[in-house]
Amino acid sequence: MIATRLRPMAIQARRIYVELMFQVMGRALQGISEVDKTAQDEARHLPDGFLFEMLVRPKGPRLVVEHLGNGRLRYVGTGSPRPVDLSIQFKHIAHAYLVVSFQEKTSVAFANDRMLVDGDIGYAVRMTRILNRLEAFILPKLIAKRAVKEYPNNLKLPEKALSAARIYLKVATHFFDTARAS
Repeated sequence: MIATRLRPMAIQARRIYVELMFQVMGRALQGISEVDKTAQDEARHLPDGFLFEMLVRPKGPRLVVEHLGNGRLRYVGTGSPRPVDLSIQFKHIAHAYLVVSFQEKTSVAFANDRMLVDGDIGYAVRMTRILNRLEAFILPKLIAKRAVKEYPNNLKLPEKALSAARIYLKVATHFFDTARAS
């Protein structure tokens, strides 16, 4: 009896968590593209105006990021100004929760058929590399090793701490800018 009452609350809590993480990830993608040369080099291979979205099907949380050119990404929000070029879609909120709570690697979720990719696979690989780089920077090493396919061997603590601080500062700045504009 209690379990049937708690189940909808657990689903709602997961949805709220995934929604919040998508907002953080979108802003963090913008932030890493402003501070990290490796992420910029990956993003430079995307066409200018390229739109990337990550969403939960059927009508769940969503994030949209645009490539402005020269390796810079901009978090657009939850709506897209035009059709997206690449969409990574989780089939269920529980699947998205496993990935964004770092219980399951993105590659494992894809292998387990928990997500779909709609668009050029080469661009999906690039965006996944940027996301992995971001996670390696902003997550503690123990968690990042569980979240990314391969943790960078050359990422030392001073670079990680400095980059993480700069990315988190960018995320906070983007949150404040959004709040001020509203």
